[in-house]
Amino acid sequence: MKKYFQFDELGTNYRKEIIGGITTFLSMAYILFVNPNTLSLSTVPDLPAGIGMDAGAVFTATALAAAIGTLLMGLIARYPVALAPGMGLNAFFAFSVVLTMGIPWQTALSGVLVSGLFFIVLTLSGLREKIINAIPAELKFAVGAGIGLFITFVGFQSAGIIVNNDAVLVGLGNFRDGQTLLAVFGVIVTVILLVKKVNGGIFFGMLITAIVGMATGLIDLPTKVVGAVPSLEPTFGAALANFDQIFTLQMLVVILTFLFVDFFDTAGTLVAVSHQAGLTKNNKLPRAGRALFADAGATTIGAILGTSTTTSYIESSAGVAAGARTGFASVVTAGLFLLALFFSPLLGVITASVTAPALIIVGVLMVSSLGEIDWKRFEVAVPAFLTIIAMPLSYSIATGIAMGFIFYPITMIMSGRRKEIHPVMYGLFVIFVLYFVFLANH
Repeated sequence: MKKYFQFDELGTNYRKEIIGGITTFLSMAYILFVNPNTLSLSTVPDLPAGIGMDAGAVFTATALAAAIGTLLMGLIARYPVALAPGMGLNAFFAFSVVLTMGIPWQTALSGVLVSGLFFIVLTLSGLREKIINAIPAELKFAVGAGIGLFITFVGFQSAGIIVNNDAVLVGLGNFRDGQTLLAVFGVIVTVILLVKKVNGGIFFGMLITAIVGMATGLIDLPTKVVGAVPSLEPTFGAALANFDQIFTLQMLVVILTFLFVDFFDTAGTLVAVSHQAGLTKNNKLPRAGRALFADAGATTIGAILGTSTTTSYIESSAGVAAGARTGFASVVTAGLFLLALFFSPLLGVITASVTAPALIIVGVLMVSSLGEIDWKRFEVAVPAFLTIIAMPLSYSIATGIAMGFIFYPITMIMSGRRKEIHPVMYGLFVIFVLYFVFLANH
């Protein structure tokens, strides 16, 4: 075991790896409750039956997808990186694809499955480097920041901090409402924990908020803490049964968005975590292909189980900071996700007021990429800005990406920088123009 994971070479031991694996799990355990809350659309009032997914099944799918994906990453790629259904992509799945576009969640799962299969093909064929190089860095950073704003906006809404206002579209909510005040309390507590650099700050922030909610009567006490694993039957295999409905331009854009965000989110996380752990050699990632394959495989398996795109988590850096250096830490994290399957009764305690602070804070962490964009170059600033601002305002990550990718070739050509545009960008330009034309007719 030590030899396979190269303990001696990397200067680590079982104690460090176990502590690192536990730390990573605590840092991202919030997804076990946020993901079912998001995909079930439980925060949407008066939602017709069948529009959102079954929360219990999503909880099980989330835990299994995280466990399987993290185990693949640990055993195949030997990286101390954990995977789980991605924040941002789950919100895009639920609020943009299902709620706004009106696409059934079963068909949306088929889109996730196809994106995972595409990811596998790209990884095995070696085309991933060419695609990474084709997309300008500024747009990659803009997509990350835009998703951060989108997630934060969803968090503000579910907390009741931002509400509908017929006169100006949005406005402040009722701060005399107990649930809204509980969410605000959760944000403050989580911010304090993260400022104090507490590992698992988001998870512990949710825990404290839930306890305060129960103590004040705003949240009902759970009847039990440990229970049977919820059935996967409502979601398992739905992605395989709806392939005939994905051959539309609208679904092509959805699949491209799933693929694009997962691809670059994974690449960025792997680079950041491996650099922090001292695993890079000559500025290159060893076993990068295996790591990307593990991520793509996790997305494919997760879609079949019944959850949105599974991706690598930047929270893995918390585990690395605690000592993790090898894939053994990921094996530990995977084991904890399996153990978490038996804590589904706590789903009833994790209300919108408890999960909203997690959404808001994750958004804060994601917009840090704004600093990487060269705002002084107008031809770059315009598509980057439109990508970022369109996501929360249109309530769609796909629309933000589409606007940025349409304007990028235009501004670059007009500034005399045609040669810097990769041919792939022209193809995406056409696809996204057709996407807007298609939407205009529906």
